[in-house]
Amino acid sequence: MSDLLQRVTELAQAAKKAARVVALASTETRNRALQAAAQALRVDEAAILSANGKDLAAAQAKGLTAAMTDRLRLDHQRLEDIAVACEAVAKLPDPVGEVTEEWTRPNGIRITRRRVPIGLVAIIFESRPNVTVDAAALCLKSGNGCILRGGSEALHTNLALAQSFATGLRNAGLPAEAVTLLPFTDREAVPALGSLRGIVDIIIPRGGPGLIEAVVNSAKVPVIKHDAGICHVYVHAQADLKMAEAIILNAKCQRPSACNALETLLVDAAVAPKFLPLIAQALAARQTELRACEKTRAILPTAPAATEQDFRTEHLGLILNIKIVGGLDEAVRHIEAYGSHHSDAIVTEDAATARAFLAQIDSACVYWNASTRFTDGAEFGFGAEVGISTDRLHARGPMGLRELTTWKFEIVGQGQVRA
Repeated sequence: MSDLLQRVTELAQAAKKAARVVALASTETRNRALQAAAQALRVDEAAILSANGKDLAAAQAKGLTAAMTDRLRLDHQRLEDIAVACEAVAKLPDPVGEVTEEWTRPNGIRITRRRVPIGLVAIIFESRPNVTVDAAALCLKSGNGCILRGGSEALHTNLALAQSFATGLRNAGLPAEAVTLLPFTDREAVPALGSLRGIVDIIIPRGGPGLIEAVVNSAKVPVIKHDAGICHVYVHAQADLKMAEAIILNAKCQRPSACNALETLLVDAAVAPKFLPLIAQALAARQTELRACEKTRAILPTAPAATEQDFRTEHLGLILNIKIVGGLDEAVRHIEAYGSHHSDAIVTEDAATARAFLAQIDSACVYWNASTRFTDGAEFGFGAEVGISTDRLHARGPMGLRELTTWKFEIVGQGQVRA
């Protein structure tokens, strides 16, 4: 066994042991730990922001993109948002022990299906330090332990956040190892975690295609993932164009580095001549670069041509592809061909068309007259999220508390034996 694998194994074993304690803890104890963690984050603000400053300085020295730096940055308000998310999770109903189904067989045996924690959840992520606390909070509330491996660009910040969360755990009488952050970012830690069958119960990668591919290819334990967030908005012929403009500006410009940000705008040919000049002007005011299909360039001749690769790219910045389509069928075909099954929207006043779009688009989240930016655990009322799954098994879309549970069957009899 290599030294790194041994270190990862020892940390995971301690986290697994602590996960069992958390699974058996009362709802009140877990809630108290979350509230104490939120308070510790506020008390430790100066230390956390100082650690974040070190990571930001290193990011600038390495020449990281503006999108990557924005994902990394913490300030007073972002840290307060993280603390509030902890408190919001504490207020949510506890899924552990929830009965999802029960029935009695003809022989009198009573069968109950009940939610239980998954166990030890490994989460591998990049850039966003808020994931450290969001993941810890959701895993704790749902009775799980977690072992976290963040990116090297946020190591100082993540360590500071994890230390504050550990204070909350200890103050509630729970083992600090229930939330374990790997104190190193070696690439070999990813396959090491994925090899720990019988210790790690599931792995959730959050990051770019390279990270997700590395986890999927090396893991020997189950993986829940999301592929690229290539999100679309389709402006239908019967759209309210002022509404469409507001939705597009929000979906593209509010936080372009997010996976739920708009990447391709589809505009119905019936409204393109009127709408495209208006939306192009509004996007230009927000320094957004347009990349356009040939039909769009006939209306917006200064826009550079969009390539085939552009329509398959998650830009994660102020770049927007635009394509004119002949109607709903062409819009659906384009989304199904180029999308990543993450989040896609239609803007229309025609209910029948909207219902057809909602039915035909096979994405985790499908919107009618709303921004794709709502694909987020907090916005869905989950308090936070450990990721957005574009898989189809176990979890899909924002993953909150229920997605971090599995179930077991409890069977009660009166001495029945099988014939």
